[in-house]
Amino acid sequence: MKAEAVVFENRLQAAFRQVEVPEPREQDVVIEVDYSWISIGTESSFFRGERISGEVPCRPGDPWPFPQVAGYQKVGRAVKVGGAVAHVKPGDRVFATVSRIEGMFFDFGGHVNPAVTDGSQVWKLPETDVPDIAYSGAVLTQVGYNCGIRPPVAPGEIALVVGDGLVGHWAAQTLRARGASVYMLGRREERLRLAEAGGYAIPLNGRLSDPAAALREAGAAASIVVDTVGSLETFRSLQPLMKRDSHLVSAGYLGEHGAVDIQTLREQEITLHAPSGWTKPRMDETIGGIAAGRLRTEPLITHRFAARDAAKAWELIAAPGSPCLGVVLEWGS
Repeated sequence: MKAEAVVFENRLQAAFRQVEVPEPREQDVVIEVDYSWISIGTESSFFRGERISGEVPCRPGDPWPFPQVAGYQKVGRAVKVGGAVAHVKPGDRVFATVSRIEGMFFDFGGHVNPAVTDGSQVWKLPETDVPDIAYSGAVLTQVGYNCGIRPPVAPGEIALVVGDGLVGHWAAQTLRARGASVYMLGRREERLRLAEAGGYAIPLNGRLSDPAAALREAGAAASIVVDTVGSLETFRSLQPLMKRDSHLVSAGYLGEHGAVDIQTLREQEITLHAPSGWTKPRMDETIGGIAAGRLRTEPLITHRFAARDAAKAWELIAAPGSPCLGVVLEWGS
C-alpha cells in the first residue's frame, strides 16, 4: 500500500516522498491526515542522528538510523476501521500517534498519509468548537501536561520552568491551572512574551539577567523546578534556591550526560521526577484539557507548511536562531 511521508533520508536530509505502508489489520484504523505537528526537540535530535531510539543515544558501532519516517502525532478523518476497533467509526475526526511503516529503519512513524494506525493509538476527537488543528500536537502537549501534574502544588508556591519551548509552555499552563505561581526561564523574548500574554508565567530572560539573582531579589524560593531543555548545569545553579522537600521534574533529553548526584538531592530532600513517553490515561486527560481550553495550543503555532514542503520546514527549523516554535504540516494543501 502506498502513502506519502516526511522521510529523514540521512543526517540533516529531509524529503517528502512515497513510502510503503502495510495493509490494515482488524485492529487498525486508516486515517486520511489533515495536520501533523512537528516535535522540534525530539525530531531534531533524530534529524541530527543523535538517537537510536526514544531515550537511547546513537553510539559508535550502532547501525545508522536512516532512512526513517519522522514524527509521532497527527489529526484527520478515519476512513477505514478494522472489525476489532470499537471506539472509532469511519468518518470520525481522530487524533493518532505513530503509524505503521515498511522499508524504513523504524517500522513506525508519524508524518504519513494515509496512516495505518493501531486502534490503541487513535482517539476520537471531542465534539466541541475547538478546531482539529489544536489537537495535532497532543502527544507533545501531553509531555508538558505530564511535567505539570507530577509534583504536588500548594496555592501560590513558586514553580520555575526552565525552557521556553512547547513543553515548557504546556508545563507552565498546567502548573498555573493547579495554583502555582510560575516563572519561565528562557532565552527567546518572543516566546517568553507568549507565556506572559497568556497569563500563565512570569518571564525570566536568561540572556538579559541572572535568573537566580532575579529570584533572590524577589524573595522567591522554588518548590518546583521543571527542566524541559536537558540542562543539569542550569538546575545546579538553581538548586540553592529550592526549598527543602521540593521537586525536580527532568523532561529534557540528556543523552549520555544525565548523571545526577542523589546525595545532593537528599540534603534538601528533593524528589526527582523523570517523565517520558505517553499513556492512554494522560492522553485522555490532555485531549480533554485542550477541548476545555485548559491547555492552549493554537497560540503557540508560529509556522504552517504544506506537507510537500517539509524539506523547507526543516531548513528553517535547523537554521541558526530559527524563529520556529509550533510547526504544523498541512496535508490537504
